[in-house]
Amino acid sequence: MSLTSGSPPAEALTACDREPIHRLGALQPHGFLVALRGAERRIVQASANVPGGTGGVLGRPFADLFPDLEGLLPPDLGEAERDGAQYLRTVTLATADGPRAYDLAVHRSDLITILEFEAVESALASDHSLDALYPRLSRFVEGLHDAASVADLCHLVAVDIRHITGFDRTLVYRFDRDWHGTVIAEDGNGVLPSYLDLRFPASDIPAQARELYRRNRLRIIPDAAYDPVPILRAAGESAEPLDLSQSILRSVSPVHVEYMRNMGTMASMSVSILVDGALWGLISCHNAEARRVPLQARNACDFLTRIFALQLAAKERGAEAEQRLRLGAIQSRLLGFMAEEENFLDGLLKHPDDVLALAGASGAAVITSDSCRLLGATPRESEVRAIYHWLSGGPGGADLVVMDALSEAYPPARAFAERASGLLAISISQKYASYVLWFRPEVVRTVKWGGDPTKAAVPDPAGGPERLHPRQSFATWKETLQNRSLPWTRAEIESVKDLRASVLGIVLRRAEELASLSEELQRSNKELEAFSYSVSHDLRAPFRHIVGYSELLRSREGSRLSEKGRHYINTIIEAAFSAGTLVDNLLRFSQMGRNALNPVAGDLTALVEEVRRGVLRDVPAERTIHWTIGQLGRVNADPVMLRLVIENLLSNAIKYTRDRAETTIEIGRLDGRNADSGQEDDAAEHAVFFVRDNGVGFDMAYVDKLFGVFQRLHRVEEFEGTGIGLANVRRIVERHGGRTWAEGAVGRGATFYFTLPTPRAVPNPNPANRARSSRNPREAR
Repeated sequence: MSLTSGSPPAEALTACDREPIHRLGALQPHGFLVALRGAERRIVQASANVPGGTGGVLGRPFADLFPDLEGLLPPDLGEAERDGAQYLRTVTLATADGPRAYDLAVHRSDLITILEFEAVESALASDHSLDALYPRLSRFVEGLHDAASVADLCHLVAVDIRHITGFDRTLVYRFDRDWHGTVIAEDGNGVLPSYLDLRFPASDIPAQARELYRRNRLRIIPDAAYDPVPILRAAGESAEPLDLSQSILRSVSPVHVEYMRNMGTMASMSVSILVDGALWGLISCHNAEARRVPLQARNACDFLTRIFALQLAAKERGAEAEQRLRLGAIQSRLLGFMAEEENFLDGLLKHPDDVLALAGASGAAVITSDSCRLLGATPRESEVRAIYHWLSGGPGGADLVVMDALSEAYPPARAFAERASGLLAISISQKYASYVLWFRPEVVRTVKWGGDPTKAAVPDPAGGPERLHPRQSFATWKETLQNRSLPWTRAEIESVKDLRASVLGIVLRRAEELASLSEELQRSNKELEAFSYSVSHDLRAPFRHIVGYSELLRSREGSRLSEKGRHYINTIIEAAFSAGTLVDNLLRFSQMGRNALNPVAGDLTALVEEVRRGVLRDVPAERTIHWTIGQLGRVNADPVMLRLVIENLLSNAIKYTRDRAETTIEIGRLDGRNADSGQEDDAAEHAVFFVRDNGVGFDMAYVDKLFGVFQRLHRVEEFEGTGIGLANVRRIVERHGGRTWAEGAVGRGATFYFTLPTPRAVPNPNPANRARSSRNPREAR
C-alpha cells in the first residue's frame, strides 16, 4: 500500500502539541503523592488515595502526619535534584490494610516539594536486588567492548533490558531529523508482533512529550486499564495543576492509553537515550498483560541505558571523526591545487574526483554569473543555471544550503530527480553570486510504517480544536519515498563549510593584493593623466604656430618657391595639423577622467537626431545614407559627455562605410537581453543601445584592441583618425556605470554596443544582478 491520503489538519496537530500532559492533575494508582510548601512543610496538595484520606491531610504540617519520616527530609529538600526525581529510601507506612512498604522519591515543582510514595511488591523486589542484577550488569558492560557497530550496541541493550524487566518485547527506537522514529533493534518472546524496521510518525510522540522524555529519562505504565487518581488541593491553593514533569507516578494522556490498547499492550516502560543532552531515541518495553517493574530494576535499566548512550556517542563520534579525517585530507589537497593556480577555481575544476569525494556527491558545478562548469553527473547546464538564479534570489542568500529533497523547495527539480534530488551548495563570494553546487541522485526507498501514519482528526466534545485519534491498526503499511537523495552527513556539511572559509580566505588575500595594486595604479594613472593633460595643453600652441606660419609662408612667399619647396610647405602643414588634432583628442581624453560627471535624465532619441544632423554637414552630398533610428527612450547621463559618445560612434559609422554604394546605419535599443550572450540584463537598471553599419567591419580576433588608446585596425592611408575616439567612448560609458563591446566581420559591417542607466534605475541589492551587470558579455564567452 502507498501513502496517498492527506495529512491531518494543522489545527489538530497544534492541539495535540499543546496538550499539557505534564499538568494532568492525576496519578497512576500504584502509589500516592503529597506536595509540601514553605518552611513548615505544610501539605498543600495530595492524591485522593493518600492513606487516611485527603480530608485529614490537606493543610496540615508533614511532621504531624508522618513523624517517622520527618527526619529523612534534609533542610534543602529537593533543591539539589531539580532535573529528576531523587530516590530517598524504602519506608513502611501504616495503612488500613496494615503496614505497607513504599519507595520514597522527591522532586521540585517551582516552590513546591513533591513526595511520591510508590507501593513496593515484596515478591518482585527480592528478584531485582542489586545482588541479583549485578551479574547481568557486569556482562552488559563487558559486552559493550565487543560490539562492533551501533546496530550491535542497540541489540545488546534491547536483550539485557528485556531480561531485567521481563517484558514481552523491547524496542530500540531512533528519531530522525523530522522526529519520525524507526525501530532499529528488538528483542521479544513472540507474544507480541515484531516491529523491527518499522517507522512511526512524529505525531505519535508530539513535541511536548519528547521534551518530557528528555527531562525525565524513565516512565512506566504498569496497567493501561488504570483509573487515574486525582490530585486534590487545600483551600486557597492555586487551581493550576502541579507540574509533574519529574514525576514517577504521573498519569498519562488518555490518547496515549488508547494508543497502547490499540497496540495490544497493557503495560509499558520507556527509557530515554540522551546523547550530549539531546534526545537520540527511546528504549520502549511492552507487555501483553499488566506488569509491575520494581524501582531497583528500573534504576538498573536507566544505568544500562546511560552507559549504552556513552558508548553509542563514542562510536558515532569515532565514525564521524574518521570521516572528517578522510574529508580533511581531500580538502587539504584541493587547497594545495587552488594555491598553485592563477585562477584558484581552476584548482577545483582540474580535480573533479576530489571535488565530488569531498561531499560524497555524484555531480558538482562551479557557477558564477558568467560561467558554469559541470563535473560528474549533473542536470543540464540550463537546469543548473536555473538553480543558480533560484539560489541567488531565494535560499541562496544563505552561505550554505543543504537539501536531500530539492524538489520540495524547488519543484522544477522533479524533472531531473535522477541526477539531482539532493543539493549541497556553498557561496564562494561575499560580493557576487558565485556557488559550488554538489548533487546527489534520487534514491527510491520503501519505508515500512507501523500502521497508516495518517491519523483521523476527531471533534473535541468540549468544543475545542479537532484532535488526532490514534490509529487502530499497526499492521505494516508501506510508503514509497521518491525525489529524495541520501542525506548529507554532518562531516560532509562541515567539510564544505571549511572549504568555503578557505576559498573566502584566498579571495580576501588576493583582493588585498589587488587593492594594493589598484592604489598604485590609481596613483600612476593620476600622474599620467596630469602629465598628458599638461603635455597636450602645452603642445597645442606650438602646433598652431607651425600651421599658421607655414600657411603664411605658402601664401606670401609661395610664388618664389620651387615646386619641391611648395611640396615641403604642404607636408609641414598637413603633419602639424594632424599632430594638433592628435593633441586635441589626447587633451579631450585626459579631460574625460578629470571632469566631474553631471548626469541628468534626457531623451536619447532627440540627442541622436541632433548629432546626426551635425555630422552630416561634413558628408559629401553625393553619398547615399539610409538611417534607421529606433525609439531610444530616456537615460541618465552627462549630456556633454554623452554627445561625444554619439558623435564618435556616428562619425565612425559614416567614415568606415564611405566605400559602399549605399550606406545603412541603424541606431537602436535592445529589449534587455545581451546582444551576444543571450543572457538577461536587468532592464530596470541599464538599457542596451547599439550603432550598426554595413561598412568594412573588422576581424573579431582583434576586438580587444578596438577601445584602446591609439589602437587602429585599419591603415591611416585608408581611413584617417587618431585611434582615441573609441577609447573616449569606453571611458565615458564606464564612468556612467555602463559597459561597451562590439561585433563585426571583415567586409560585413560592425555593431557597437553600450549600456546606460535608465531614469528608473535603483540600487540592486541582489549580488547576482550586480555580478551580471558588471562584466562585458564578450569576456564572459
